[in-house]
Amino acid sequence: MNAITQLLADWRDSLIERFPAGRTTRWAVIFVGIYLLVTLVLGIYWSFTPAPFDVRESAAQYAAEEGGDVVVGSVTTAALMGVMDTLLNKPGGYLHNDRFPPGLWLDNMPNWEYGVLVQVRDLSRAMRESFSRSQSQSTEDKDLAEAEPRYHFDSNSWILPSSESEYGKALGYTRDYFRRLSDQRSPEAQFFARADNLRYWLSTVNTRLGSLSQRLSASVGQRRLNTDLAGEQGASQSTPAPGEMIVKTPWLEIDDVFYEARGTTWALVHFLRAVEVDFADVLKQKNALVSLQQIIRELESSQETVWSPMVLNGTGFGVLANHSLVMASYISRANAAIIDLRDLLLQG
Repeated sequence: MNAITQLLADWRDSLIERFPAGRTTRWAVIFVGIYLLVTLVLGIYWSFTPAPFDVRESAAQYAAEEGGDVVVGSVTTAALMGVMDTLLNKPGGYLHNDRFPPGLWLDNMPNWEYGVLVQVRDLSRAMRESFSRSQSQSTEDKDLAEAEPRYHFDSNSWILPSSESEYGKALGYTRDYFRRLSDQRSPEAQFFARADNLRYWLSTVNTRLGSLSQRLSASVGQRRLNTDLAGEQGASQSTPAPGEMIVKTPWLEIDDVFYEARGTTWALVHFLRAVEVDFADVLKQKNALVSLQQIIRELESSQETVWSPMVLNGTGFGVLANHSLVMASYISRANAAIIDLRDLLLQG
């Protein structure tokens, strides 16, 4: 212990000797040191993933605040609002567009936020184009028409306007839609829990998870055959492509893809739990409720604690673990189950 104390004292003395003896300079060095220490601690704290929330309780709370009832569509809408509210108001707030430390230094949380944001955008678009409309020629909901483009606002905008302000406005319009759902004086505000509407949104989820699975699997590099035109004899594409390609995620982007996937699955768990409530009758009629619950379970497994201080990139069967391949395994199984669920919803 004495040796460590002496080492720190020597380090302090050597540091002081490097600067002029002026008190102002020394105080400036101390201030900068304290600032860096505080931002380091804040950065670590802000990097913790927010805890999940109960979508049923969230819907009941929003309904109580608005003086309404929980009706069909309330839980899905509340899940959308709850996820977005978490994104904006978690410790540190929204970090993806930060220009100053510690947000500027962080890497994992901004990518996690982007994964969540993509799912918010997809669900808001499905609500505007499908869930709130009875048929293709029906009028879109006025609040969702205002909210959806604001959810798609530039995620990196720092000021004039900031991303947070636009997302806050979108959240306000979504809340207005939530309030009108249970208001009998606003019959134009509807949520149609039908099998075809659910399949519409699940098809988007399907493609998102498929892309993430491929990007995660590319962490170790793969030689892939080009299957772009497979399955259709008359298919064509804009420009020729090689028949075999080497696909590999750059080393510095491996953790980015991993945490984007973590954010995506975190948001999807909440949205699918909400769908389990609002589409319960449809799922039971199609005998598909268990399939949905299994998808949720697979995605929940992707949220287990990462005990390693960094995302490891070992080879598939090597000595070190490969966290990206583990995540890809969970996502691939969930994605395969979503394909089966879409088939079940298509059946009579």
